[in-house]
Amino acid sequence: MNSEIFSLSERLVSSSYVRQGLQARRAHEQLIRLLLQQGKCPEEEWSESTVELFLNELAVMDSNNFLGNCGVGEREGRVASGLVARRHYRLIHGIGRSGDIAAVQPKAAGSSLLNKITNSVVLDVLRFTGVRSVSSCFVVPMATGMSLTLCFLTLRHRRPGARFILWPRIDQKSCFKSMLTAGFEPVVIENVLEGDELRTNLEEVERKIEELGAENFLCVHSTTSCFAPRVPDRLEELAVLCAKHDIPHIVNNAYGMQSSKCMHLIQQGARVGRIDAFVQSLDKNFMVPVGGAIIAGFDENFIKEISKMYPGRASASPSLDVLITLLTLGANGYKKLLAERKELYGHLAQELSALAERHGERLLHTPHNPISLAMSLNRLQTHSTAAVTQLGSMLFTRQVSGARVVPLGVEQTVSGHTFRGFMSHACYFLGHIFNFKRSVPLYLKLSKCIIFFLLKAVLINLHLRGIPKRKPPTKLCSLPILPKTVQFCTAKICPTLPENCLNVSFL
Repeated sequence: MNSEIFSLSERLVSSSYVRQGLQARRAHEQLIRLLLQQGKCPEEEWSESTVELFLNELAVMDSNNFLGNCGVGEREGRVASGLVARRHYRLIHGIGRSGDIAAVQPKAAGSSLLNKITNSVVLDVLRFTGVRSVSSCFVVPMATGMSLTLCFLTLRHRRPGARFILWPRIDQKSCFKSMLTAGFEPVVIENVLEGDELRTNLEEVERKIEELGAENFLCVHSTTSCFAPRVPDRLEELAVLCAKHDIPHIVNNAYGMQSSKCMHLIQQGARVGRIDAFVQSLDKNFMVPVGGAIIAGFDENFIKEISKMYPGRASASPSLDVLITLLTLGANGYKKLLAERKELYGHLAQELSALAERHGERLLHTPHNPISLAMSLNRLQTHSTAAVTQLGSMLFTRQVSGARVVPLGVEQTVSGHTFRGFMSHACYFLGHIFNFKRSVPLYLKLSKCIIFFLLKAVLINLHLRGIPKRKPPTKLCSLPILPKTVQFCTAKICPTLPENCLNVSFL
């Protein structure tokens, strides 16, 4: 409604009431004006009514929502279900054009504006979370693995003779398959054990470059966020090596935006050496549905090359989801979540250390990993191998998801390549690994207390001996967990487990 419409409204309703409504409307419009003017994440959160007003204003700018529109092409924003249309706020055309995911669509000014403002807001978030010199980024409607593949395919045009990608090992299938999907051969660099930590083997990296020739490497593919006892790669040293040998450097920063340490590593790597692009997941960092990622870098031209490599138009859903989330959180709200995660990481380390000591275990010393913690489970070593996974399964049946036990010496074949000791990030690590991973939650303290209650109960359960043959008693107790109820029962006592490491990630 513009000023003329408000003036006409005064014929029907008292002018004082209409002016009050006009002032309220202008308060919403002022927030939208500042967003478009500055292109930054607003400091304070927006109300849902302001967000919906903004999205509805964008939607009426798309041709499929024009009154009297008669689309005769094969793609005119047609939607059969009204429910689907409302789910997407009637922003149906998607983003980009056939030749460039960042291009403006003539028939969809509103969706194009959504795409541009989302990329601008996300760039601002990347900067205030630690990578201050990042120059360009865009949201792509693919998860981390395929986004990495897009980066590799773009580099193929710059280095047509390259065959290899140098990759310090991290046992995560999608980042490994991203290199194979792009048509390259990964050169796997095994990590070295320093104390309790698995770290980048820089000597082996340089030896492989000299052995195979720098010109034959498409890039170095490094990693920040990971499970202990592995720690983030030595990004600064790798960046210096890449600059020295003129090899591109792509960083898998999947859930590293939550960690100021991971973001600092990227910033420092770009300052002292070479980092061409870094990729992060939307769902892991912003609590939105799976299916989106951010590709960012320090050379605007290279990031544009990557966006032009994407074939066809793209779904606007990831861009819409992350924009709504950041507007409703505001910069201060997102920073508060990151601060809470960091604070509770310290509490988590203290409680895990105390829990480990009570059970004759120890918390592994992994100071270079700012997200994940690992606890030994040596006392659970002496019985059947089949019991190794029991701890993780007992937590899973009590609705603690994301926990996993990796038995020692497991072999896993991924696209024809066999990894020894898969998920332990090394073929020689001396112990099984129990992973416990969480994303930035909205109810951190309550969730942490519930998890510790269940973990303690399960550990006590597993350490009990001399079980009578009669059926064990069952005790039910309800615990509030987000937002459902967990029912805990004393499950059938199992034999003690072999040596393990309890790995807890607090993202």
